[in-house]
Amino acid sequence: MFLLIPMTILVLFLVLSSLKQINEYERGVVYTMGRFTGLLSPGWHVVWPAFQMFRKVDIRTKAVDVPKQDAITKDNVSCKMTAVIYYKIADAAKSINEVEDVFWAVSQLAQTTMRRIVGEVTLDELLSNREKIAVEILNIVEHQVINWGIDVETVELKDIELPESMVRTMAKQAEAEREKRATIINSEGEVAAAQNLSQAAGLMAQSPGALHLRTLNSINDISSDQSNTVVFAVPLEVLRALEGVAKTFNRNPS
Repeated sequence: MFLLIPMTILVLFLVLSSLKQINEYERGVVYTMGRFTGLLSPGWHVVWPAFQMFRKVDIRTKAVDVPKQDAITKDNVSCKMTAVIYYKIADAAKSINEVEDVFWAVSQLAQTTMRRIVGEVTLDELLSNREKIAVEILNIVEHQVINWGIDVETVELKDIELPESMVRTMAKQAEAEREKRATIINSEGEVAAAQNLSQAAGLMAQSPGALHLRTLNSINDISSDQSNTVVFAVPLEVLRALEGVAKTFNRNPS
């Protein structure tokens, strides 16, 4: 009787210590005497001490922040890049049995892949095709980690830092491009204005008195401001007529 109580307590202690809880977002990798024997689903499970051991694996999506990497583009421009990789464990057994530290392995693979991809593109391609480059990094990383039981969801390039000299050069290039566009727009406006003036001159030449009416209209606009000095342009025909009248008057003073 005295031995029954200690034995009951010992059995109860062994049973309670053998109970393991697996949460919904976890999976349990079980080893029996050092051999992989299966996976544990969410819930309570019995894992016998000394004979069995298990490791919990979190299968939720994780974000790996790739540290800043020094890279050189195809056109020999140095830059620094950071990225983030989102992945989750699809096969808990492989993530334990095939790689020692899956988090560290994914981070290292992402760093080397990012530097290699940047070295295959020019700076303009890197800045303008960030999504395409991110997809290329995703495809390479996903192909490498499939044997580790990892499912890579997406790769995002966060920041691209350029040397100060390159930033100033790009700013000058952008300013020159804007000036070029402004010059083209101004020249197109001048061409359109010249065409309109040519058409207007043609219409005035075909309409007698139109030029004089236009001149009077311009004089009226100028005379509205008293500070302006108005210079009248007398047609050449009028001057010749006055010259003829003066000569006639000199020949016949009476």
